[in-house]
Amino acid sequence: MSSWEEEKDKYLKLLPEAKQKNFIRLEKIPTWKHLCESEILPDPVFMKDNCALDISKNEILAEKVSIFDGDITLLAIDAIVNAANSSLSAIDGLSETIHNIAGPSLELECSTLAPCKTGEAKITGGYKLPARYVIHTVGPQGEYPEKLKRCYRESLELLISKNLRTIAFPCISTGSNNGYPNLPAAHAAAYQVRKFLEDNGDKIDRVIFCLMSEKNRKTYRGILQTYFPLSH
Repeated sequence: MSSWEEEKDKYLKLLPEAKQKNFIRLEKIPTWKHLCESEILPDPVFMKDNCALDISKNEILAEKVSIFDGDITLLAIDAIVNAANSSLSAIDGLSETIHNIAGPSLELECSTLAPCKTGEAKITGGYKLPARYVIHTVGPQGEYPEKLKRCYRESLELLISKNLRTIAFPCISTGSNNGYPNLPAAHAAAYQVRKFLEDNGDKIDRVIFCLMSEKNRKTYRGILQTYFPLSH
């Protein structure tokens, strides 16, 4: 463990117990496989991408993805993803919340890494967030599947390059400022995560899709049954 990580551990342990109780650790988030074993499986959504799945890995990879209905800033995991702008500065919505909770040190570190182009990813410390790190990626404005897939791919590549094993994604580019339709954005996200895990599954313990709307929750249940299918 690096000196920075040791300092982060000390900081988290010194927080009031009431605040620590709000943190959500990995073991509290069911995997897609566990969720499907306890609930009726949704019907798959038509596979938009030409994605030839290695079906021999379906069971294994279904243990490596999760849906989380809640606040990404409460996750005590290795890294959370911030849907950023090119300057990596705080913007409205989730990005502003991440910056506010992490504190001014996040803004300062981001200023040393900007600019960040569409599809690229940069990593900073998590500071006062329970997550150790924040991975910042700039999503496309409008429906550009390859650029959106690159956001997920580069974030995952950055994760494993730092020997980190758990990551949580918001729904990148689907906000009003970017305007990417929810369903095709979910297809791009799940496709890229599936293909990345097929090649690098031994290096990642969990990829979490954080969903803050009922529309996205319904969409992702069908999407995950498409790209991470389990038998009925």
